Amino acid sequence: MDVPVQSFEGSQYLASRTDSNIMTRITHFASVVFAFATAGFAHAQSSSTFPVNGTPDARVELHVYEGAIIHVSADEAIAGGHLVVRRGRIEAVGAGPYSSTEPAVRHDLSGKEIYPSFVDLYAGWGLKKGERSGWDGKPHYDREDTKAAMGWNSALHPEYRAAEAFVPSEKAAKEHLQGGFGAVLTHRQDGIVRGTAALVALGDNANESMLEPTVAAWHSFSKGTSKQSYPSSLMGSIALLRQTYCDAEWYAQYEAPEERNLSLEAFSASADLPHFFAAGNWLDVLRADKVGDEFGVQYAFLGGGESYRRLDDISATGGALIVPVDFPTAIDVSDPYLTRLVSLSDMKDWEWAPYNPAKVAAAGIPMALTMHGVNKGRDFLANVRQAVAHGLDANKALDALTRVPAEMIGASDRVGRLAPGLEANFLVTDGPIFEEGSTLHWNVVQGDRHEMEALESVQIAGRYSLNLDGRDLVLELKEGDKGPSGRWWPAGTTEDNIDSLAGKAKVSLDGRDLVLRLMDDAQGTYRLVGNVYEGSRIIDGRGERPDGVWTEWAALRQEANGNSAESEKQGEDTTAEGEADDEDFGPGPLLYPFSAYGRTQLPEQGSWHFVGATVWTCGEAGKIEDGEVMVHNGRIVAVGKDLDPAEVFGKIAPTLTRIDASGKHITPGILDEHTHIAASRGINEGTQASSAEVSIGTVVNSEDVNVYRHLAGGVTAGQILHGSANPIGGQSGIIKFRWGQTPEEMLIEGADPFIKFALGENVKQSNWGDYQTVRFPQTRMGVEQVYYDHFHRAREYGEEWAQYKAKRKATSRRVLRKGGGPKKPRRDLELETLLQILESERFVTCHSYRQDEINMLMHVADSMGFTLNTFTHILEGYKVADKMAEHGAGGSSFSDWWAYKFEVKDAIPYNGALLWENGVVTAFNSDDREMARRLNQEAAKAVKYGGVPEEEALKFVTLNPAKLLHLDDRMGSLEAGKDADLVVWSSHPLSVYAQCEQTFVDGRRLFDLEEDKVMRQAIRSERARLIQKMLDAPGADKRKPMERIPPHYHCDTMTEENR
Repeated sequence: MDVPVQSFEGSQYLASRTDSNIMTRITHFASVVFAFATAGFAHAQSSSTFPVNGTPDARVELHVYEGAIIHVSADEAIAGGHLVVRRGRIEAVGAGPYSSTEPAVRHDLSGKEIYPSFVDLYAGWGLKKGERSGWDGKPHYDREDTKAAMGWNSALHPEYRAAEAFVPSEKAAKEHLQGGFGAVLTHRQDGIVRGTAALVALGDNANESMLEPTVAAWHSFSKGTSKQSYPSSLMGSIALLRQTYCDAEWYAQYEAPEERNLSLEAFSASADLPHFFAAGNWLDVLRADKVGDEFGVQYAFLGGGESYRRLDDISATGGALIVPVDFPTAIDVSDPYLTRLVSLSDMKDWEWAPYNPAKVAAAGIPMALTMHGVNKGRDFLANVRQAVAHGLDANKALDALTRVPAEMIGASDRVGRLAPGLEANFLVTDGPIFEEGSTLHWNVVQGDRHEMEALESVQIAGRYSLNLDGRDLVLELKEGDKGPSGRWWPAGTTEDNIDSLAGKAKVSLDGRDLVLRLMDDAQGTYRLVGNVYEGSRIIDGRGERPDGVWTEWAALRQEANGNSAESEKQGEDTTAEGEADDEDFGPGPLLYPFSAYGRTQLPEQGSWHFVGATVWTCGEAGKIEDGEVMVHNGRIVAVGKDLDPAEVFGKIAPTLTRIDASGKHITPGILDEHTHIAASRGINEGTQASSAEVSIGTVVNSEDVNVYRHLAGGVTAGQILHGSANPIGGQSGIIKFRWGQTPEEMLIEGADPFIKFALGENVKQSNWGDYQTVRFPQTRMGVEQVYYDHFHRAREYGEEWAQYKAKRKATSRRVLRKGGGPKKPRRDLELETLLQILESERFVTCHSYRQDEINMLMHVADSMGFTLNTFTHILEGYKVADKMAEHGAGGSSFSDWWAYKFEVKDAIPYNGALLWENGVVTAFNSDDREMARRLNQEAAKAVKYGGVPEEEALKFVTLNPAKLLHLDDRMGSLEAGKDADLVVWSSHPLSVYAQCEQTFVDGRRLFDLEEDKVMRQAIRSERARLIQKMLDAPGADKRKPMERIPPHYHCDTMTEENR
């Protein structure tokens, strides 16, 4: 039967129930049903497989909740409807009273509202948390938590099934219940591959609460409680997850594999389930999506509450978001000295966070809200209301807590709305649930009522305008120790005559059901039955006149002045003249990046004409006095003297912005061949001798303020290198310093891939401490053996794939279509990377110091048939410069670092000059976030130590590193056709007095000394505004000001940041 449903918004319906026609409109008749009433009921024993010890529970199974506004879903509501529940399921939902011939427990919820209970997709309820044994300082390379036929890494748990470990906890459920939740998707929040999740109701019986045992698969980048050393970094976690997908694909080819792996079998078995990823921030959302795209998996993401920073990019992933509402509290900024420690980003996030759900919804991203991060249920509801107050539509908020999460896990037939056949999970409130001041009274889960706040007692005392049988009367009701009492008199009676004219009234009140007897000496007794509506202002119903005829009646409470409440409201204006309502003007500007020195929008690629400068081309044109440079569409279009736009562009010349650079110097943008800035959660994956499978390119951090600081030093591009903790490190991330863009946009398009190798003390662990004596190698000769072993394995790996391709090519298409043909080899990300080196498709940058090791690695490369691209640091390079030139290796050195550890005791400041003199492509690098800002001064040291010509010295930080990175066709010199990466200096670029005044990347002015001054003032103003706002913020639970100190990575930095 179709249920009549009306559209409902806010409390419009409640307002309509108190209009002037209420005196004549009858909306409710209190029916009396004789039944055994109970707050909840047990599920019928006849359908249970469990034996009964004692007498079976025979309580009434049918419960009828009526008189409330029933929100079937976010956009549908039934006014004055009924909700019928039997044995934990909804049996009927409809309008008006519910008729039934069988016994039923009826709950009069007139004046109340009923909503579907919420669904939380990120919970660990009913599951034991993973436990990590204490730290012993020793490396752990093998799995120690099990000896079963599982996978090799204890951060992977695809075989874990939440349903099999689920044990409900009434105590733990309390906060979720108070938050309005009736069901949660529970999984063990531990590890990178976390196994499957179960949909459970928040009940106390595991069998009844288990709605769906296998609903979704959960993943993350967090290593969790694993004691195993690998992975120790974010890039390691990404590589491990990618390798797991590769292994599962390979393993699935075999019905009876030689090596049984139950973890991979479980991983493959969950392939068709919805896949969720606990990302935690927008950067990890994009990283996870890239993994999913590679293997054809669409994740839904648990966000970190700051998705507002990159909504377009998140929307482009195509994945839904689970959005937390754990909004940060205001910071105690009363102490101006301590407040200086707080970053602008933290201050702005406090202001922006409550807007996040609204912004996500407005972006059209499917969104579910979660209680994750909020400890108390009441705080969760308060925070959702805060989100609504900050722009989130109330219906969308309800949708994000009901329909959307149910649809995301394919459970719309069980939870998420109020419809026949679904779980009887619903909420009872005294008003719109997200309206400030509304109270959540009941959370009914599978028919069992959990009382959050007792329903308020009905207060009927007062005077009412009573319309009875066409007569206008005044009814006065009183409450006393012996119960309610009353009297009545004709309307218009003066106060002096009330006592003499009043008739008696006997009153009986049961909940909201009122039984009233009016004694009229002239006509007899009226017997009336009515219902007391919300706020105890309206009473109406039916009754029997003294002559036996039924009649309708209604009463409306009067205000103290004798007027009805409704008439008092007519024309009422609660805002005083000239007084404005509290107005939320919205948060401050959204910055890219979301930090100091961020901009509201990316600078446009300008069309520039620099004139009057000394131009250091670092190309064939050399240094041009009084030179000019033209830039258009991100490229250099002309360099020279007396340039004419008409000659350069032809008839259709763009409008050029002319920059008078008289007295200035213009150079190519500086390239840092060796940097460790702009990486997230670890620069080393040093837990194995080879980590060739990991890539810095997967963990680029576009928000690192050092990017802006490098631009202030004229640096426009760099190679983010893996550290030097192992002989074979990870793949590089080669980026342009495109401040304000995403990590993917910062990566240089089409750049040749590189990898970091390392020699010396770090890789053999001689300086790691007494416990680090397990991992091979422990000696320098062992380092050599690592290279040979891995390259031989890589060569065999390549041969295996070549044989497979040949066999497949020889197999007929008909056989291939039927699934026949050779089995595909296992894709090994580590060996695949090393094979690229052997095939000259990937290039090596090697951390090095001593000449004996440098010679050793060149011998390894020669014997394996490849050329080493670059020796970085190379402080004894001057000893073997001729050998390096013969081999074809370049050198990226420090200018004058020495004596900072034993193996550099032979370093000399003339190293760079001697390498250059011997024909080695020579560059100076920073390996340090501070030095990079003064690489022009480092280049000048080649002039001081060795007499390198100035133009050649400048190439040490421009053209030569571009050559080492195979980018010299695009950058490193100022020549037509190259990228418009250039720097305007105040004076001679090799002078310690030279200031970088402007830095351009791809034709965008990303640093300007004058703009920087404006930015600093804007930062001060924005901080001051936010401080005043925090001072005025209510609440006593303000956070102590704290400074967030980001890690400072060097080659030997070993961290464990990915728990």
